[in-house]
Amino acid sequence: MGVVNVTPDSFSDGGRWFDADAAVARGLRLLDEGADLLDVGGESTRPGAGRVPVAEELARVLPVVERLTAHGAVVSVDTTRASVAEQAVDRGAVLVNDVSGGMADPDMAPVVARTGAAYVAMHWRGHADVMDAHDVYDDVVADVRRELAQRVDALRAAGVDDGQVVLDPGLGFAKTGESNWPLLARLPRLVADGYPVLVGASRKRFLGHLMAGPDGTPAAPEARDDATAAVTALAAAAGAWAVRVHEVAASVAAVRVAARWRAAQDDATAGHATAGHATGQHVTGRRATERAAQGGAR
Repeated sequence: MGVVNVTPDSFSDGGRWFDADAAVARGLRLLDEGADLLDVGGESTRPGAGRVPVAEELARVLPVVERLTAHGAVVSVDTTRASVAEQAVDRGAVLVNDVSGGMADPDMAPVVARTGAAYVAMHWRGHADVMDAHDVYDDVVADVRRELAQRVDALRAAGVDDGQVVLDPGLGFAKTGESNWPLLARLPRLVADGYPVLVGASRKRFLGHLMAGPDGTPAAPEARDDATAAVTALAAAAGAWAVRVHEVAASVAAVRVAARWRAAQDDATAGHATAGHATGQHVTGRRATERAAQGGAR
């Protein structure tokens, strides 16, 4: 999933794609680099960010969604607002990526049920300006799984089919640093809950702290792409359905490596891993993503 930020204040790119023409060109480039899906968002969710008026979000997002779908792109809309989601789906978006998991707008779940769009429910405890205060967990993996299960129950109650739902552990949201690592290390537990899992680690601040310089200064967002690709490989090997990334090419390579790794593991388990057989099991990034939706690249 390639990120297309149509915002002037994104933490990752500082508004480089704020103009609609630039955003569309960016999306097409990500497709050329191997993205399967383009995630178009018009409101920054960086730590401390404020809300934008709904009319402004619509003006930013809808033209880009419409133009990218006209180019044949598979598009998701990154929004917490039901009205933005509904209008984006009307213009061709097939997935709603809601960082609030439906908690920010009570009309979101009914819209998802009515439209039949795929829906990413992310773990969330509050908007960007207050979320850091909610980084308090007894056991972050158990707490996130429980709270995501509650969101699934709410979606079902609103008429959303289980087949529409993708879950996201919400790396970086109400998780300022160390809380992110157990979620990645125990990602197979989330996958085992039976829903496709989206991982959004790209350029997050916990990677910036990991890659800090000798003086402790966190690495700049664009200097976190190598670490992002490493997370992609690990997430894909753990059975993630998709990764949401700002730079696609390295993560496409990482997905291919992880798919091949998993195929070799399965071959070894079956007792027939040979060099010739392994060569015949090459899996492209797109096929790996498709397979992950069915339970992981094997």
